[in-house]
Amino acid sequence: MSRVFITGSADGLGQMAARLLVDAGHRVVLHGRNAERAEQALQAVPGAEAVVVGDLSSIAATVDVAEQVNQLGHFDAVIHNAAVGYQEPRRIATVDGLPHVFAVNTLSPYVLTALIAQPKRLVYLSSKLHLDGDASLDDLTWEQRAWQGTAAYSDSKLHDVLLAFAIARRWPRVLSNALEPGWVATKMGGAGAPDDLQAAPKTQVWLAVSDEPAATVSGEYFYHMKPQRTHPAVHDVAVQERLIEACEALSGIRLPDAD
Repeated sequence: MSRVFITGSADGLGQMAARLLVDAGHRVVLHGRNAERAEQALQAVPGAEAVVVGDLSSIAATVDVAEQVNQLGHFDAVIHNAAVGYQEPRRIATVDGLPHVFAVNTLSPYVLTALIAQPKRLVYLSSKLHLDGDASLDDLTWEQRAWQGTAAYSDSKLHDVLLAFAIARRWPRVLSNALEPGWVATKMGGAGAPDDLQAAPKTQVWLAVSDEPAATVSGEYFYHMKPQRTHPAVHDVAVQERLIEACEALSGIRLPDAD
């Protein structure tokens, strides 16, 4: 039995993954961005151990989420599922003055990774759209560029793979991987999404708890439990480190060394 924390698990793929894990006998801690969402998460996943609360668009609230998780004790795996989509028509600034998409999709998994006690496994949800991300990492906060919601989302999903691969390299005792769940009919994906919704949460569950040799790897990228091609930049150590340095500068939080 494993103990797993899942961000953004009040609905969508996070909730589906939580149900699969609970049904398989694992201990699961949920997350909701506010008290109402947290209660929804608990009601939707009977058998979940607990829920933590915090808006991941805020650096301070994300720090608090990490503290809540650490107070609950050690976890075997963390699934970084929480994300916002590509529909934002303009640069929506957070309380920290950052683009909402960047804050939730890029910076919050960095902050949580840095502050939650290092688990055995880390799983980061990305997207096939990461292939269109800007690997230059110029203007991460969209202050010079004209806003494009899809581009901002694609950038953030590239950042998630870069972070997963950077952790795999920096923390050799942690299995750190990324995946794309497919374009599925969640609230984010929309009703017309063509991929298999029931298959979508299975890869993150597999990476979080399976002892199969194919799942006990690190620094890999998957789609439906099969290795998938990535943006070539994700293997570039200099690009990985540039993202880590930028996230540290923006958050004020340093990524620790390996345990």
